[in-house]
Amino acid sequence: MRTLLAMPEGLQDRMFSPAQQERLAEITGIDVSRTVPDLAAAPGEELAEVEVLVTGWGSPAVDAAALARMPRLRAIVHTAGTVRFVVTDAVWDRGDIVVTSATEANAVPVAEYALAQILLAGKRTLAQQARYRRERTVGTATPADSGIGNHGGVVGLIGASRIGTLVAEHLRRFDLEVLVTDPFANAEQIAELGARKVDPEELYARSDVVSLHAPDVPATKGMVTRELLGLMRDGTTFLNTARPALVDIDALRDEVLSGRLSAVLDVHDDLADDDPLWEAELAQLTPHLAGSQGNELHRMGEAALEELRRLAAGEPPHYPVDGSRRDSMA
Repeated sequence: MRTLLAMPEGLQDRMFSPAQQERLAEITGIDVSRTVPDLAAAPGEELAEVEVLVTGWGSPAVDAAALARMPRLRAIVHTAGTVRFVVTDAVWDRGDIVVTSATEANAVPVAEYALAQILLAGKRTLAQQARYRRERTVGTATPADSGIGNHGGVVGLIGASRIGTLVAEHLRRFDLEVLVTDPFANAEQIAELGARKVDPEELYARSDVVSLHAPDVPATKGMVTRELLGLMRDGTTFLNTARPALVDIDALRDEVLSGRLSAVLDVHDDLADDDPLWEAELAQLTPHLAGSQGNELHRMGEAALEELRRLAAGEPPHYPVDGSRRDSMA
C-alpha cells in the first residue's frame, strides 16, 4: 500500500507518538521521518505509485493537477478534523477515492472543554471572580442568588453536531435540563440524548448557559444575532467553541461590556488588538484550547492508524467523509 505523508515537515512527530510511528511504518512500509509538504514539487514517478495520502493541518490541497499525477490514489486519510482545505471538488468528482477524517477524535477534547466551561458558567464564575477581586471579601449576596448553581439549571446547545451530541451525553450525569436547537435533528433524536428540542427563541430565553456547536457554513454565518442574544437573561453566559463567523460579535461585545452577559470565547480570530473584549471582566478568551492539544493529538493519530489498518486489510473505513454533504460540513 504505497503511502505518502503529504503534510508539513515535523507534523508527523506531533500527530503520532514514537510508538505510533513504529506502527505507521509497519502498516504502510514508509519512512515516517519524511514528509512531502508540496505535492507539486514531488517526483512524478513517486506520485504515480501513490495509493494513500496521509494529510493533516497545513497539508497541500489535493486538486485536479495533483490528481492527474496520482492515477492510483484510492484514499486520503486526514489526521485532523475538517477536510475542506485539503480535499477539493476534484477529489469528490473522481468518485473512487475514500476520504476519512479524525473529526470524531478531535470532538472529544472540545466536548470535555465545553462541559467544564458550562459547569463553571453555572456557578457564574466570571462575575463572581470580578466581584471578589473588587471587594476582596467572600460576601453573602452573590452566593445566595438562587440563579447560581448547577442544580436544576438550564443549558442550551445550538447544534446536535458530533460535539453537541457529546456535550449532551456528558450533561446527562448532572441535575440540569438540556435544550437543543438544530433544524437537522428531530425531537426523537434529541430526546435520545436526554435533551429536548426547542426553537432558538426558547433556548436563548430559558438557558443559563448557551453553548454553540454548529458548523461554519454559509447558512450559519451570523446565526447568533443581536435579537437572540437580547433574549438571554441577565447574568447568563454565552460559550463559543465553534467558529467566530457564526456570531454577531458587535452585539455580543455590547452585551458583555454592559455587564448583562458573560462570554467564554475559545474562537475569536478577528478581534482587533485593542478590542475591549480583551480586558472585559465578563469575557474569558482562550487561544483555541478546546481542540486537541499536546498528547490529545495522539488520539487523532490513533484514529488515522486505525483507518490505515482497515485500508490495508481491505475493510471499510470507520469514519468516512460523505462528499455529498460537503456543503453543510464544518
